[in-house]
Amino acid sequence: MLEVYLLRHGIAEEGLSGGSDSMRALVPEGRRKLRDVLKVAKAARVKPGLIVSSPYRRARQSAEIAADVLGYTKQIIESETLLPSGSPAAVWDEIRAHRDEESILLVGHEPLFSQTTAHLLASPAMQVEFKKGALLRIDFDQFPPSPRGWLRWMLPPRLAGAD
Repeated sequence: MLEVYLLRHGIAEEGLSGGSDSMRALVPEGRRKLRDVLKVAKAARVKPGLIVSSPYRRARQSAEIAADVLGYTKQIIESETLLPSGSPAAVWDEIRAHRDEESILLVGHEPLFSQTTAHLLASPAMQVEFKKGALLRIDFDQFPPSPRGWLRWMLPPRLAGAD
């Protein structure tokens, strides 16, 4: 059984005209809400065997906070598969490449994560509201070309007391 966690980055700076979207950093409120969500996850015994992050600054910062709160001590892997413009099928390929892990935490963006959630649950028409800082768990026991996972839970910041 593989536990897959999707963590959307925390609240980040607004984009500046002429500035690179990839360089937007988390704001203090985003860091706080993210820590609140991750503390609840830690209490639920979430312990990733691998963390894979989008290379964008706000996602990487979110992955570093997750590593700190969840006691992850290995290297965080960066993957362009997790960029906002990524494809759900490519995310599934990334998951399949790490199927020997017990659990994987992927840190990324919208609209990719709501689309990926629907794809991983074999429900492409599903509508998912994936808030900044939200954490979701889907389990897999098989790894065919098309995924069919089990949604175990979703934790938005509001349920973690972060609002």
